[in-house]
Amino acid sequence: MTLAPMTPLAAMPSPSTAVWQLGPVPIRAYALCIILGIVVACVVTEHRLRRRGVAPGAVLDIAVWAVPAGIIGARIYHVITSPEKYFGAGGEPIKALYIWEGGLGIWGAVAGGAVGAWLAARQLGIPFTVIADALAPGLPLAQAVGRLGNWFNNELYGGRTTLPWGLEVHVMDPDNPGHALRDDAGNPVLQPGLYHPAFLYEALWNVGVAALVLYLDRKLRLGRGRAFALYVMGYTAGRFWIELMRTDEANLILGVRLNVWTAVLVFLGALAYFVRVRGPREYLVPVGEPAAAPTPSGDVSQVDLSAREAAARPAPPEGYRVVTEEQFDAYRKTGVLPPADDDRPETSDDAAGVDAASGDGDQADRTDTEPAATDRADADGTDADPERTDVERTNAGRADAAARPTDRDS
Repeated sequence: MTLAPMTPLAAMPSPSTAVWQLGPVPIRAYALCIILGIVVACVVTEHRLRRRGVAPGAVLDIAVWAVPAGIIGARIYHVITSPEKYFGAGGEPIKALYIWEGGLGIWGAVAGGAVGAWLAARQLGIPFTVIADALAPGLPLAQAVGRLGNWFNNELYGGRTTLPWGLEVHVMDPDNPGHALRDDAGNPVLQPGLYHPAFLYEALWNVGVAALVLYLDRKLRLGRGRAFALYVMGYTAGRFWIELMRTDEANLILGVRLNVWTAVLVFLGALAYFVRVRGPREYLVPVGEPAAAPTPSGDVSQVDLSAREAAARPAPPEGYRVVTEEQFDAYRKTGVLPPADDDRPETSDDAAGVDAASGDGDQADRTDTEPAATDRADADGTDADPERTDVERTNAGRADAAARPTDRDS
């Protein structure tokens, strides 16, 4: 009896080229995937920020800070966790700056991006937790897109497999980065066998994490950074088992890959935050909302239409104030800003409390000979002083109406 060879019926191919030359400029597939991922994250975050009251375009101001800080953080994490490549025997320290040769750590990217987003939040007057929650589903989607760059680079794969989706991996040419090594006939050289596409597993897991965050955020109405903590828990749970199946070189602690320990610690930190922090979802209304531009009068032919259109564009507010969901819905329907707690007028109950506590209020200034009708007049709006003129009564009534507190539920 002849045994059939253990040859897989199907396989997943890998690109043999990850860099293309556009004249003297190299176009790297990995960089394109990273940029596309950033765009996806920005689109999702912009949509979610606007639904929470942030002015249009704020995500671009955030990205200006967060993206460079994320790239720097990713590179720092890679260099710190793999120092022998740059500072060990035969290493070249200057290559720690050669970011185009690969080597970015997602843990450093998230940490550095968080610092940049925090700085942007301070500039824009937006609570940092609002930005984090808005970013929560967009970030794993960006990571999923970025993992396609690992496919082009023929990296981030697991052990050998005979599964139909086993990955073909090229032997990359060290003298021609971004290109597969070729044999004498000009064909790209493949490593023997097929391998688990760990990059694909992580990409699919990240899409699932984004869906989970969107579902639970809508169902539980998460706030105060809890949606972001949920993303962190979901991502690190997947990264734990995916990291265990990788076969590329990595630093070990107690025989376990460094990133496995990192995933466990970050997961526990996010879990503690998710459990301990409570509070409703935050919504924002503007502070110092700009007034509408005045409409020019006179000869229409003398009006600068381009300047008029530029002036008509709403300027970003000076900052934002956190309100409840009910207040935010009322603001969207009416355009009337809800009163701030610290700016609200003093109520009669507040005044009574001051009088009772200090004795310095109006009651302390009154004598026992003053008629009680004055209090009754203040309560029912009538005037007990017959000597005041009609004009004085009218002005006093207007002053009383202006001093009444507005309805905070409107």
